[in-house]
Amino acid sequence: MTPQVLTSVAPLRDRIDEARRAGLEVGLVPTMGALHAGHVRLIEEARSACGCVVVSIFVNPLQFDRTDDLDRYPRTLQADLGMCADAGVDVVFAPTVEEMYPTAAECTVEVGRIADHLCGRHRPGHFRGIATIVLKLLQIVRPDRVYFGEKDAQQLAVIRHLVLDFNVPVHVEGVPTVRDIDGVALSSRNERLSPEERVLARSLHSALSEAGRHISAGERDPGRVTAAAGLQLPQDGRLRLEYLEVVDPEHIQPVTQIEGPVLVAGALWVGSTRLIDNLMCSPSAPPAVATPPGN
Repeated sequence: MTPQVLTSVAPLRDRIDEARRAGLEVGLVPTMGALHAGHVRLIEEARSACGCVVVSIFVNPLQFDRTDDLDRYPRTLQADLGMCADAGVDVVFAPTVEEMYPTAAECTVEVGRIADHLCGRHRPGHFRGIATIVLKLLQIVRPDRVYFGEKDAQQLAVIRHLVLDFNVPVHVEGVPTVRDIDGVALSSRNERLSPEERVLARSLHSALSEAGRHISAGERDPGRVTAAAGLQLPQDGRLRLEYLEVVDPEHIQPVTQIEGPVLVAGALWVGSTRLIDNLMCSPSAPPAVATPPGN
């Protein structure tokens, strides 16, 4: 099925109104393009629950804290459209920056303490940009359900609180992380890695898995957990650990004692590429590792 590609807000709203008149539930999958199997999993979840599936493809400048990172972000619209067609997407919304931000934004969404740690500490304004564009997309599409990957756990927490705090009538659906066979979380940024760097990238998931093993074995001290996890990272000049933390999953705040389910999250620079990943871990169970694509 070839999706309808729209680049402007007005015709998109008309298309959504048409779907609603037909009695269809609308599902939205917000993306920045460079689609991969992780995005396809989100689309599949939306397709299974909704009669009309909308995928947005928009590289949002507000969420980039570095101009070079924005410039380097892959733009692969034609390939993305092919993947959307194969996955049965009904509508692709691919606006320009001028369509989404016709004037300089005077009002943005300020994010509170959820952005104090992990990526928020290292990327000033990142979650303000995410919250602002997601709220705009929710206002434009007015979906019944919106789908996000659990790999971006802090982003998912921000969106859940955004919807709650602003009374947005939408169900936020978190979808488990999709991984390669070696455990590396699928990401558009993986395409930047050289073959040697791609091997080094495995160490982030290894570190998180080690943290999960210590937690499930009874370790309650977050410092000891992260210290043990850090030993899984090779001594290599191409690697730089940005953070490795144990936080509560709802508010993304560090814990001083592990007493229930926690999120172990890390960000690792591999060469010039920044990768993030996380695992939900419980004192009474081994870490939850997502299923590789195709299984």
